[in-house]
Amino acid sequence: MSEHEGPGGARRSRRARWFIIAAVLVVVAGTMSVVVLTRVTSEAQQVGQAPPPVETAKVEKTDLQEEEEANGKLGYGEESSLAGRKQGTITSLPDAGAVLTRGKAVYGVDAKPVPLFYGTLPFFRDLADGATDGPDVKQLEENLKALGFGGFGTPDKKFTSATAAAIKKWQKSLGVEQTGAFGQGDVVLAPGEIRVSQVAAQLGGPGGGELLKYTGTERLVEVKLDAAKQAIAKAGDKVGVDITGGKSTTGVITEIGKVAENGKDGAGQDDGKPKIKVKIKLDDPAAAGSLDSTPVSVRFTKEVHSGVLAVPVGALLALAEGGYAVEVDENGERRLVAVKTGLFSNGRVEVTGTGLAAGMRVVTTS
Repeated sequence: MSEHEGPGGARRSRRARWFIIAAVLVVVAGTMSVVVLTRVTSEAQQVGQAPPPVETAKVEKTDLQEEEEANGKLGYGEESSLAGRKQGTITSLPDAGAVLTRGKAVYGVDAKPVPLFYGTLPFFRDLADGATDGPDVKQLEENLKALGFGGFGTPDKKFTSATAAAIKKWQKSLGVEQTGAFGQGDVVLAPGEIRVSQVAAQLGGPGGGELLKYTGTERLVEVKLDAAKQAIAKAGDKVGVDITGGKSTTGVITEIGKVAENGKDGAGQDDGKPKIKVKIKLDDPAAAGSLDSTPVSVRFTKEVHSGVLAVPVGALLALAEGGYAVEVDENGERRLVAVKTGLFSNGRVEVTGTGLAAGMRVVTTS
């Protein structure tokens, strides 16, 4: 096998190498530099033999962007603990992975369901006729109305007989005693629908205390980005997401942490640098397949150059005296054009050079 055979050999033989020979003539009346370009092929060419075919690519006018990669994790977000406050013995529990919505039983105590209500204000007292006005009354009425048990008008802070009547209808639907009064432990509270990630309680255990851990129901990407690079992440910006074990897709930054934390990045590596949390919603959740959790690589856009000329990086020729050129191919006639390089992106490079224009073809290795 010759030195030009095998992987890459054909490519080397197709593309000649340029060498620069400079002859500098210095005279008293002036100075003149003569640069002679000599094309030396990697194989001897017989006189009159046609040059071997080469691979070419079109000079394109396009937009290029510089990207910064960061490790992240696809999952359902951070876990929160959910506590029960119903006195008695636990008689039913949800399965890990179950999705619970408003009104659905989270667990059972003494064979009676304890459903999920939405809200952020813990119920801090029992509510019945005679209760003073308060935001907890409004939260209760909002949940009752959302479940179809209204009759009290627009939810407000006043507990009225209409509120008590709605509670009785709700209690009847659950198959529990219809008292018209609401107890602090009659429901469990979460900001919205939840996905059970872990079950902490056990059947036969007490109804009070930690029941389970939960997350949101939507898979998202979380990146712990170096705080020094915070400027590359802006809410609403598009990012690229490469999912380990899945596909590549895009996403939108939905939340950026305001407090830097010391700790590990999205891949679990600790480099001692302060981090901020960046949350990203996938444009195509199906790209993650059935994965509940997996590492991802997120590509943040640092800089965009619009309407520039670009060629494959393999089209660049390093000149002996420094700098770069591209070899323009015009119907088999080839010539060098000196270029200045700009942004490198995804195997392409921004170039500018005298006479270089979109649509021209340049010799390339890739």
